[in-house]
Amino acid sequence: MSCLALSLQPTNGSDILLQTREWFPPARALVALSAFRQTRLAFASGKDQSTEDGDTSLGDDPLAASSGQVIVGVESRYRVVYRLVNSIYVLGITTVDQDDSVNNVFECISIVNQAVSVVVTACRGVDVTPEKLSRKYAEIYMALDIVLRGVSNIRLAAMLASMHGDGIAKMVHSAIHTENKIRGADSWINEEVHSVEHEASVEAFSNARFELPPETLEAGDEVAVTLVPTGQSSSIEQQDQQQKPEEDQAEKDPFAASDALNKPEELVGGFKKDKDPSTSDLTKALAGLEVTTLPPAAATESTHIGVEGFEGDYGGIEFSNDGSTLPEDFEGINQAWGGGLDASEFVGPKKVAKSQGLGGLELLQTGSEAATPAATGAGTPLENLLVKKTEMKGPEMYISEEISAEFRESLLARVGLMGVVFLKSMPPKFSGDKETEFSFKIEGTSGVKRVVMQSSRVSSLSNGMFHVRTAPSEEPIPILKYSLLPHLTPLPLRVRLIKRHTGTLFSVMIQYASSPDLSAPLNDVIFVLKLPVDPTLLKVSPKAVLSRTERELKWHIDEIPLKGTPGRLRARMPVDSSEEDGGEENEVACYVKFSYQGIKSLSGVSLQPTSEGKTDFYEVNHRYESGVYMCN
Repeated sequence: MSCLALSLQPTNGSDILLQTREWFPPARALVALSAFRQTRLAFASGKDQSTEDGDTSLGDDPLAASSGQVIVGVESRYRVVYRLVNSIYVLGITTVDQDDSVNNVFECISIVNQAVSVVVTACRGVDVTPEKLSRKYAEIYMALDIVLRGVSNIRLAAMLASMHGDGIAKMVHSAIHTENKIRGADSWINEEVHSVEHEASVEAFSNARFELPPETLEAGDEVAVTLVPTGQSSSIEQQDQQQKPEEDQAEKDPFAASDALNKPEELVGGFKKDKDPSTSDLTKALAGLEVTTLPPAAATESTHIGVEGFEGDYGGIEFSNDGSTLPEDFEGINQAWGGGLDASEFVGPKKVAKSQGLGGLELLQTGSEAATPAATGAGTPLENLLVKKTEMKGPEMYISEEISAEFRESLLARVGLMGVVFLKSMPPKFSGDKETEFSFKIEGTSGVKRVVMQSSRVSSLSNGMFHVRTAPSEEPIPILKYSLLPHLTPLPLRVRLIKRHTGTLFSVMIQYASSPDLSAPLNDVIFVLKLPVDPTLLKVSPKAVLSRTERELKWHIDEIPLKGTPGRLRARMPVDSSEEDGGEENEVACYVKFSYQGIKSLSGVSLQPTSEGKTDFYEVNHRYESGVYMCN
């Protein structure tokens, strides 16, 4: 292993930054840094003491040089490679090992030099101070994390170029694509589509099953016959001659393969010349032709019609001896009307004036005011006159949560909340092929138990910050999923179910109360009570809808106030068995269905931009709904 940790240590003051590998404990890195500080101070005090005694043979402070390395520690020994930039030590920590195959100290020195390049670029020069480092702390932190894990010079140059202009997201992600472009490689995003198509094709062909038709098999057998050796061909021909009479008697298959497959190829020999002189006689060739006779003369005359309004001669055929040329018969066939027709015979010479407006919609206006173009919206597109749909200004994000809970009488038995962060990018027709890319952070995650992200679109930047990069889509894209701890899950509604069996009467009462911590009251809440029997008589309060096929009652509550007395739902019905009979207990269950949209999520989780004053996305209304929300 070449380098285990990177650190920035000023000459005076506490350490500024520490970045370690995953398998190296930060506590051990702090021990190495403390030992380096003590060693440096010991050298400095030793120099001062030697100066007072007049002994200057030790020379300058060894750790005050521009670069070097020193071994620190007693029980756990570490090699610290350092470079001094102004008043800041850039330190690289590695193990002490004499085997160069295991520990390459020169590679650790190279990583420290790359870290120095990051620090100098962030401070815009060698005048490196703690104040300048604090201004670019996030960029330096992410850059050193990448450098510690190994980075090529191409990617390092791209990171340094984008440190001041494009921010963390561009510095972290675009450098990979820059290196791919320089090396002539394609990114996985472009090649993933081909890989998926290839896997789908392989799976489709591997599961495909088909059978060859009998005709194809017979044709193959006929071809195989020609490939049999000559010694066996004679016996096969004898068998074929014996089977030929039987095949001639049977009806031939119209789709059977042709016998021409076994015949040798012939060109000129396949033609036979007919020497019969009668074939040149044209009268025999025309003997079978039928010539249609002309209609009688009476059929060619027209009929006069005297009905008022339809007077004239109709029908009839007129024969003329005057021959016409081909261009005269088909004159105008290529024009708009075609067939030599004149448009003036059907349309008048005057052009009909078209009414302006929206096809008569302006006539709907009544009153003294005339339908003017300004009033009717003439000259404007029809879409502008309709209700305008809210246009997206940029990418939108919202949280959708689903809460499930089970109450046993008035006690909460179990509860769970699952949340999903959705991203709605700009539609492809507006953004084209441009990818959606920005960073955001999540706040209010004190009660979050687990977070799962879609790694193909989202990457974690630590400290609750995430970076998203995805292609545009018409539908919202789920990018993060999380669940809450049960004891920290808020309940929007508490439900209690009480049942009584007195004699042959069975009574049920449902009490419900809303949480006062909600931002707005719940609307359109549905309570569904599963009945033990199909009641013959039923008394409910308030009114409910009975479904006999499902054996359930439904109450629809328009609004549940945040504060006030709990609501009550009652139902009473007769049952066959009485309580004294000691029969089976009637089981009932109540299910609650509700949904809500608002500016706050139920769990308190919120989405924020990574930097103040920068709007990379728009946070729209969050929503939550009930999953399995029941009481029994």
